[in-house]
Amino acid sequence: MLSNYDGDFLTHLLEQKRRWDMDNESPTRAFTHSGVEINPLYTPADIADQNYFEKLGFPGLPPYTRGIFPLMYRTRPWTIRQLAGYGSAEETNERYRFLIANGATGINGVFDYPTLRGYDSDDPACEGDLGQGGVAIDSMADMELLFQNIPLDEISVSLVVCNPGMAVTVFAMFLTVAEERGVPWEKLRGTNQNDFLMETAITTAPDVLHPDFSFKLSTDIVEFCAQHVPGWHPISYTGYNYREAGVSAVQEAAMALSNASATVEEMLSRGCSVDDFAPRLSFFFSADSDFFEEIAKYRAARRIWYRLMKEKYGAESERSQSLRFHVQTSGASLTPQRPLNNVTRSAYQALAAVLGGAQSLHVNAYDEALSIPTEEAAVTALHTQQILRYETNVAATTDPLGGSYFLESLTDELEKSIWEYMDKIAEMGGMVAAVQSGWIHNEIASAAQEHFKAVQSGERKVVGVNCFQSEREPEIEIFRVPDIREKQLQRLKEVKAGRRAEKVEQCLQQLQRACAENKNIFPEILAAVKERATLGEISGVLKKHKGGWVLPI
Repeated sequence: MLSNYDGDFLTHLLEQKRRWDMDNESPTRAFTHSGVEINPLYTPADIADQNYFEKLGFPGLPPYTRGIFPLMYRTRPWTIRQLAGYGSAEETNERYRFLIANGATGINGVFDYPTLRGYDSDDPACEGDLGQGGVAIDSMADMELLFQNIPLDEISVSLVVCNPGMAVTVFAMFLTVAEERGVPWEKLRGTNQNDFLMETAITTAPDVLHPDFSFKLSTDIVEFCAQHVPGWHPISYTGYNYREAGVSAVQEAAMALSNASATVEEMLSRGCSVDDFAPRLSFFFSADSDFFEEIAKYRAARRIWYRLMKEKYGAESERSQSLRFHVQTSGASLTPQRPLNNVTRSAYQALAAVLGGAQSLHVNAYDEALSIPTEEAAVTALHTQQILRYETNVAATTDPLGGSYFLESLTDELEKSIWEYMDKIAEMGGMVAAVQSGWIHNEIASAAQEHFKAVQSGERKVVGVNCFQSEREPEIEIFRVPDIREKQLQRLKEVKAGRRAEKVEQCLQQLQRACAENKNIFPEILAAVKERATLGEISGVLKKHKGGWVLPI
């Protein structure tokens, strides 16, 4: 063990600290948003027992606390990946190209609620929701337009389809577009969200797939990518969305890591070698407003992932052992009151993400509590990242806060709390069992209620909402999504008229058999989208097989 301080020094330090505490007794106690108590002052005594090489080490080396790459942003800048999606494929394609022209280095495509829940645009249930909050995708015709004039072999693409039941189809469409363009799958770079927890505990709706089937679909994509799309991240555990639903930083990280552990164990049970798939597993975390807790969360998560992969699952590849993650600044922290305050909130949150070592980043626009971002708001969010990268010099050195007495102590505390929460999930039989029992749902609801009460009572300050309110609100332009219903219905009608109906029906029947036989269904879905089967038709087969799960709440 590396001893930074000898016994005489620590004895003297602790005595001086005791006197300081007596002379400067704090009248109040302070806690992080996750409930970790914060001392008024931290000294070397708070990390005196920490073994540097076991807990910190060097960037790019185990346990990866200080970052997964040796020089981090000097040689591997984070990807500037702003969310975009609304209306029809043509309109979202225009927004993609607008962001790229203004300096975005990755695409972060978000889809409307009917697409996320597996409905075609001509379903009566979709009326009023088409193109709201994301792009509407019914078939290959939409997907081809969505990525028109975008070089798929040059820019990475994140497909923000959370629910595995729909992620399988949207990803199959994306692969088919690449194939039609002559882009080998080996050259594709990007990510699926594909998180079964989103299907069953976060964005639940009618016809929820049973948790074990939703989880199985997510793993089907992981298995397919390990064999055929090696540069793609087949899953991104969406801690961000758990956080948006109300959980704490500790719960967010613990749920995401437990979810990932379930995937690893399922893949191993299928006979896959851990180092064949684990390097491409990825995470999606929130950056909330508790600045140091967020940084400590990322560092603790990397350390836990290293131990899990190395000690529990026997991974030998450094890429398997090093946790990669995307960050989005907190949407839940945005306020419709004084929306320009959101520029400041998001900037601080983005700084936490970068100081914590994120691989890619989305900064929310100031008007997102009100509407889809206008172009002006989208560019302001984009410039927030660019100012952070090019003007502040925060990327010049790796892990610049490493060694901070406070941050290292907080990282240790969060690591301990995350492990304890993961142990609770493991005792229930793992993440799938925790969802099926309703425990996860109760945890999310309880945490959300506690947060709401803290804001309502004023215990947690929100500037412009429960303190420092303003009588005059600035005038903010509200983005209006165009009505796309007729356009979508016409395109869908043309797709169905121009395809080989008997081949589509045959593909859907083969998909139904693959479900019944518990096979990896991705090849059948790929065949179906190539024949122009729609997302709703494919989703209908999956829901018929194992849909209609009733949430245990």
